[in-house]
This record gives sequence, structure tokens and C-alpha cells, in this order.
Amino acid sequence: MVRIIMSGCCGHMGQVVTDIVAEQDGMEIVAGFDVVDSGKMPYPVFASPADCDVAADVVIDFSSVKALDGLLAYCVEKQVPAVLCTTGYSAEQLEQITAASKKVAILKSANMSLGINLIQSLLKGAVKVLAPAGFDVEIVEKHHNRKLDAPSGTAIALADSINEAMDGAYEYTYDRSQEKKRREKSEIGISAVRGGTIVGEHEVIFAGLDEVIEIKHTAYSRSIFAKGAVQAAAFLAGKPAGYYGMSDVIAGGQP
Repeated sequence: MVRIIMSGCCGHMGQVVTDIVAEQDGMEIVAGFDVVDSGKMPYPVFASPADCDVAADVVIDFSSVKALDGLLAYCVEKQVPAVLCTTGYSAEQLEQITAASKKVAILKSANMSLGINLIQSLLKGAVKVLAPAGFDVEIVEKHHNRKLDAPSGTAIALADSINEAMDGAYEYTYDRSQEKKRREKSEIGISAVRGGTIVGEHEVIFAGLDEVIEIKHTAYSRSIFAKGAVQAAAFLAGKPAGYYGMSDVIAGGQP
């Protein structure tokens, strides 16, 4: 039985994860972390990780960047691996996460969807074939009208996967309105659309001479991120210290 602590348990994603785990065999949420206890969770809720006295095998975090210090301190002290699903960490916090991963297993991903992470692997192979053949690369991402950042972290992660496969040969272009000139072969154009209740859509376009190849992912519900986090937790429980990603979940390998 994999024993999970849900950090940010009373938030929307915390409740979705709770419902998903309740339907899984061999997994249970034994406690939660949240600054405000809604009184609705079927397990004890602690305002601070430092107050938690419940044994666990892994933490799933859908809380806030402000909670990172206490969460990492708990995980390192108790040797409980953590799946970090919160986004928006500062450069300093990313360094903290890296340092903690040398002492306990940490899994972090810009997007917890297995589909997005599979696409990242596909893109690395595709660009090695298509770029030498003269194909231009463009990324279009769409999200709901309440999303603050643009482009999305996922769009940047997709671009990074492509660029990594090409040894950093590309530069990113976010706005072509300020300068009128032909696009460079060495650029990846990234466009952001904001409107309505779009959960998330990412499309990578390889445009060549007389043909276009499109690789697209559409999220119809935020539950896909919760499902990915639960799968990541099952993978990470019992793993040695290291910095893991969703690609490790897909491959089932070591960092």
C-alpha cells in the first residue's frame, strides 16, 4: 500500500487527487497539508508539514510556491519523496529543489500530463529528421482567459525539448509585430491564445515545402494533471534520492 500525503489538499486539485486515489487499489491518502482545513477531507489535515506525525511513502504537492521551504524540510528530514506539481518557482527555489534532490527523491515537471511528456519525447526524434529537411517550427498554445502567464510553461518546455535535441540551435520568438523581416531558420515561434474556458491546448507545427506536420495535445479537464501526479507518486515511492521527471515515469527508469 502506497501511503500518500496530499499537500494543498483543500484546493481544487487536491480534492481531485483525493477522489482519484480513493478509486485506486494499493494507494491511500493518509494525511494532508493545507493552511486552511475545510473539514471535508477524509483524513487528518495539518497546517504545517512540521506538525505532521503520520507516516507516509510519498507527498503530492499542488499547493503554493510559498509552501516550498517547509515542504522540502519535511521531505528531507522524514526521507519522504515528493512529487512537485506546483508551478511558478523562482530561480532560487529551483536551486533549493535541486539541492534537496541530492538527499531525497524529487519529481518535478512543468506539466503532469503523461500525454504532454510523451509528446516531448516524440518531438526530439521528429526535429532531428525535419529540421535538416528545412522544416520551420512553430508552437501555438491556448488557455482560458484567467491564465496570467504567456506563453505557458508547457509551451516553453516543448520548445526546450526541441532545442535540446538540436544542441541549442534555436532561439525563441514571442512577438513578430515589432520588426518586419523574414523568419530565421534558427527560430521557434511561440504564440499564446487566451479565451473562454480552454483548459489547455498545445500544437507544434513543422512547416516544410508543400507539407505540414502537426503534433497536438488537448486537455479537456484538469483531472489529467491529477491522474499524472498519482501515477508519478506510485512511481516515486521507494525511489532513491535524485531529480526525476515525468519522462522517468513513462520509461520507468532511474534519473
